Amino acid sequence: MRILLLNLGTESAEEVNQALSGQGYEITTGHGLTVDQVLALSPEVLITEATPSDLSCCGLISQIKAGPDPRTLRILMIVHGGALERARALDLRADDVISFPFEPLEFAARIRTQFRERQPELELEAKLNNALQKEHLAESAVEALRGGMNAKPRFWLILGIVVLAALATVISNRHSRKDTLQLKAEVAQLNGGLSRQGELLRRAEQVRSSLTATDMSGTREALKAQTEQIRKEIAADGDTDRESLKTQLQETQNRLNRLENEGRVAETIVHTYGPSICLLHVVVEFRDKDSGQLIRVAVDATGKPQVDDKGMVSLATEGTGVPLRLDIFGTGFLVARDGRLLTNHHVAEPWWGNEELKPLLDRGASAFAASYTAYFPGASQGIAAKLDRTSPDADLATLKLQTSAPPHTALLELDDRSKASVSGDPVVLIGYPTGIEGILARAGSDVTHQVVENAHEVTQVVSQMAAQNLIRPTTTQGHIGDVLKDKIVYDAATTSGGSGAPLFNRDGKVIGVNFAMLNDFGGSNLAVPVRFADELLK
Repeated sequence: MRILLLNLGTESAEEVNQALSGQGYEITTGHGLTVDQVLALSPEVLITEATPSDLSCCGLISQIKAGPDPRTLRILMIVHGGALERARALDLRADDVISFPFEPLEFAARIRTQFRERQPELELEAKLNNALQKEHLAESAVEALRGGMNAKPRFWLILGIVVLAALATVISNRHSRKDTLQLKAEVAQLNGGLSRQGELLRRAEQVRSSLTATDMSGTREALKAQTEQIRKEIAADGDTDRESLKTQLQETQNRLNRLENEGRVAETIVHTYGPSICLLHVVVEFRDKDSGQLIRVAVDATGKPQVDDKGMVSLATEGTGVPLRLDIFGTGFLVARDGRLLTNHHVAEPWWGNEELKPLLDRGASAFAASYTAYFPGASQGIAAKLDRTSPDADLATLKLQTSAPPHTALLELDDRSKASVSGDPVVLIGYPTGIEGILARAGSDVTHQVVENAHEVTQVVSQMAAQNLIRPTTTQGHIGDVLKDKIVYDAATTSGGSGAPLFNRDGKVIGVNFAMLNDFGGSNLAVPVRFADELLK
């Protein structure tokens, strides 16, 4: 999701970056760009600014909206003024407009709206292009038919293209077991080798480069500086804009007070319950449905995995190759004194509803969890667990620790009341987004290289991280956007690996379990209300 900040002033740019921080956007900043330069950056949303005395951006917006497809790029304009300036911006064909200063929550919601409204237009465009391609293909087929005997080779080629999509499933089902049990090399993760070490280092470095501060100290300092600046302006301007400046000062102070209160709540929650929120490592393996044998990576006489020139790893049910294995990471948290953990169904059984694994399962493989291990902060070793129950109604499951939980842990308190989740209320999310890559990224480059170089498989990597006390969850803050019957929508940042994380309300009680993020909606995430866990915990 690409956003271009064009010709923003210092204050506006700071506020925009704070409002959109940690929500997964790819943000680029530019000044004085031409229309061609803007389009070359391929932004999906353009945020620009105009003042009552300077509307130099008008020509740029007009040119973009006069282009061949004005729907491709959505434009949000920031204005310094009231209804008159907003009306002028809308007359210029801006898709949305907001007055400065603005509330960060409202601004972020407006950006999500632009991405949401853009999506149906893109889908319609794709359908139209697809229809045009099919029409052209049909015309070519008809032309080939008219060409008589000399056109037969071309006719059968075109006819094959026309029906290829319809026959794809049938053809794949006719392949032999040997041919169909193939996966791309990146899916068939091997248990060792330099390639895995290099990939883990690369991914950790990627996460490190994109990390943003999860505490609110930067925002606090910015608001404090803004407060002092407004006070100076009040003292300097006399009676000219005193009332307007007083209103701005009051709004800024209210935001600062609210932020500090929410920060104190988050600190209390992290201190009390952080040690009880664990990193879950689930190892998934596969069996052949007919023979019941493990599916393995095929190896040659020297024990080297067999990979063809297209990067496909061969699989077999015999031989000495390592089992086909997937290492899945998620979040779980302690909810019962008998060692039960609450998490997502798709974490406990990663093949559940997984479209990426569906082709393999449809072709004769069955998945199973070979092991569950829970790593608690402050504990030097992982604790083995087993599957307890899965919910028939929601994406929830419970695991049970095989030994006692660490002594420093406490049970998380669940609040299943409907009144516990209110739109606009602050929330705190604690979990392990990006899995072990995120943990290694926070540890630093030197520690990452040391851990990875001394380990030859993922289990060893996680064990070393636990031994060095590196396993600690990430905390993010946000607000509830909407409360629906079967889900809570909120904007505290997370990503893959954060599944199963507890969502806390202002009272420090768990109101939901994170289960999905909406990539197309700019940082909106979804949690299962904890009342759906009542049956599991009886």
